[in-house]
Amino acid sequence: MEAFVNTDAATLSPVALFLQADWVVKAVMLGLLAASIWTWAIIVSYRSRIARAHKAIDTFEAEYRRADDVDAFHRAHADSDLAIARVFSAGVAEWRRSTAGKHIDRDGTRERLATAMGAAVASEIDRMGDRLNILATVGSVAPFVGLFGTVWGIMRSFSAIAQAQNSSLAVVAPGIAEALFATAIGLFAAIPAVIAYNRYSHGINRIEARLNRFADSFHATLSRQLELG
Repeated sequence: MEAFVNTDAATLSPVALFLQADWVVKAVMLGLLAASIWTWAIIVSYRSRIARAHKAIDTFEAEYRRADDVDAFHRAHADSDLAIARVFSAGVAEWRRSTAGKHIDRDGTRERLATAMGAAVASEIDRMGDRLNILATVGSVAPFVGLFGTVWGIMRSFSAIAQAQNSSLAVVAPGIAEALFATAIGLFAAIPAVIAYNRYSHGINRIEARLNRFADSFHATLSRQLELG
């Protein structure tokens, strides 16, 4: 811990490297650090968000299978903010509109049901993945921002060599160390962002597949009801 906070440049501690850095490199480091904090906040929130979504789908599907009256089940979940409940409500709403008249277009009703629930699934997935683009952006941009800090720090080192007319390690080491530290922070922000983006994209794809399967099952139930009618 002492080596981490030591402000002596010779120790190459993170605090010392930041304090000794040029203002441009400091700005790069602070920006990357902020991006890293933001990334971890999103990672933590999505971890619980996706877990809750899967659990909610499990619970809703179990209750749906036990329900004897679809209308009563819909009334009980009409105000729910669950993704699967909104897909279900979209199907029920379209069913009621399409079967309200005396003459029912069975094929048209089936198409409208599929469209309405498909649109509801797409809307829920868009809402659920609204911050994944931040992870993708940080994962792709952060290494290049860190590389910019590296290039700037190395340019400072060459300038120090020219001014001191001395190429000893004592002259060039601080600037190079600062430069490499900027790259390290860029990678520290980018690597978790890329891993989390891939993992949570897969998780959201699984949720989308489950919502589509429920929509298909509900569509089949309503389609059979049309045939009975």
